[in-house]
Amino acid sequence: MGLRNFFDRIEPNFTKGGKWEKLFPIYEMVESFLYTPKTVTTAAPHARSYIDMKRIMTYVVIATIPCILFGLYNTGLQVNTALGAYEATGWRVAVLEFLGIGFDPSNPLVNMAHGLLYFLPIYITTLVVGGIWEVIFATVRGHEVNEGFLVTSMLYALIVPASIPLWQVALGISFGVVIGKEVFGGTGKNFLNPALTGRAFLYFAYPAYMSGDSIWTPVDGFSGATALSVSASSGFDQLAANGVEWMDAFIGTIQGSFGETSTLACLIGLAFLLVTKIANWRLIIGCMAGMVGFSLLLNTIGSDSNPMFAMPWYWHLVTGGFAFGMVFMVTEPVSASHTNMGRYIYGALIGFMVVMIRVINPAFPEGMMLAILFGNVFAPLIDYFVVQANIKRRAKRHV
Repeated sequence: MGLRNFFDRIEPNFTKGGKWEKLFPIYEMVESFLYTPKTVTTAAPHARSYIDMKRIMTYVVIATIPCILFGLYNTGLQVNTALGAYEATGWRVAVLEFLGIGFDPSNPLVNMAHGLLYFLPIYITTLVVGGIWEVIFATVRGHEVNEGFLVTSMLYALIVPASIPLWQVALGISFGVVIGKEVFGGTGKNFLNPALTGRAFLYFAYPAYMSGDSIWTPVDGFSGATALSVSASSGFDQLAANGVEWMDAFIGTIQGSFGETSTLACLIGLAFLLVTKIANWRLIIGCMAGMVGFSLLLNTIGSDSNPMFAMPWYWHLVTGGFAFGMVFMVTEPVSASHTNMGRYIYGALIGFMVVMIRVINPAFPEGMMLAILFGNVFAPLIDYFVVQANIKRRAKRHV
């Protein structure tokens, strides 16, 4: 109660006419983070719902927890395994040695501790730099800081490599927040996913850090190819020869970006989002149908020169960022289609595009990031044609 009373006492200083009026977005951001928003309707009709923006964003962050925890474990596992063959150097190694934690890859807690030292700097940089941009735009425009950035910052931190320099983290989230969202009016008005926009900028600006073998280089002298890069160069049937079984890829003990490796963790998050009705199941059905259908078609066609034609749909599901993108990016309500039929089409378009990019373009074996951004661009057009088709169909009933 003491903290609540403190906020009530200082609130007049930040509201219209107060001496700190221009700092209201900062006050509102802190107050809304700690307490439920006090905004209520004062006149009929009274629309009541337990779902508000804060609760939605909180649920999405909760859904990412399995990916975060497993990402910490897998990052530490990969690094500690590499340290068995390479010299241990760097400030993280010094911290672990000082704390007496060690580098035993068979100890899950040791792996998570090591992974945390990679994740925290990236997330803190993302939160601070992106938060500064959010506050700047909110202050200039005179509105509150939206809770949506909490989701953007978490998703962005989970889709970048563990080895990414922090200055690139800052540059990418700046581009994603400013160009991907704020120039269009802020949360709810952006047509591109801000987290993916930031990562796409980094991919095209600094491809050596964001793709291929270089996506995983947390240890000097160690570079391991991701499952998709092996598949693109040698064929998915060579994954076993490189120590990657399907179950490894499903569970997530393979190399890749922080939160994208574990399909199992992503599906746990998906179950939570579907139960709480935050994610729309039509988007998931459409995305899976597009991916499965087109991969089966390519399997039937075949190609002697391109080994990716033979990759089955169940390998597409567990490699790269497909599962993470489908669960947390495709279902993002602002940039996705809003009509029910449009959601099927939108999801199917992304599922089709990710397979086409992975298979047809050997220079970019991932594909999910560009497929989702491509779908974002066409989402309004898809909804337009769906609405027009509904209007024409209803008009015929009255002829």
